[in-house]
Amino acid sequence: MRLPLIAPKDLTPEQKPLYDDMRKGITSNFNDFIAVREDGALMGPWNPWLHEPAIGKAIWNLTLAMTANATLPDKVRQIAILVVGARYNAAYEIYAHIAVAEREGMPAERLATLVADVKPLDLDKQESVAYDLAYALSRGGTLPEPLYRLALATFGQHGINELIYLVGLYALVSTTLNGFNVPVPERD
Repeated sequence: MRLPLIAPKDLTPEQKPLYDDMRKGITSNFNDFIAVREDGALMGPWNPWLHEPAIGKAIWNLTLAMTANATLPDKVRQIAILVVGARYNAAYEIYAHIAVAEREGMPAERLATLVADVKPLDLDKQESVAYDLAYALSRGGTLPEPLYRLALATFGQHGINELIYLVGLYALVSTTLNGFNVPVPERD
């Protein structure tokens, strides 16, 4: 890890409000995986965001907006997130969202296939379109028109907007995790 974890007692006045907001959000939205060390230090992408609180707050606000305004089924969201995590080989992202997907009942075979950067054969139509869109966008370039039209027909304009923004957000999260070499916590 390239940035030390920041214990709550060591927070600066600029970091403290962001820490408090992120800790509250983690407690209510992200408790399927380890995100807080025993002393209260935030792990995962939240630690790098604390090191640059002005930028971290903007990313955190985007994360909150994407969570609060989610309309896509969670299974669709998790597939897109895992496709991005697999593309970037972002260990913490894969760890965290496997835990979320397991809670949602996603089978182990599907998870193994997704994180191997391969399309599972058992996806329903929405899941398949989400996979294809996330896969295409995470490889760069313009989203192909037939895929855009299919996603639009499948999810509607708001849904495709949400899916595109979700892929972008998790590309940012994955880049943050990889850039700062954020480790996966030990499992019990």
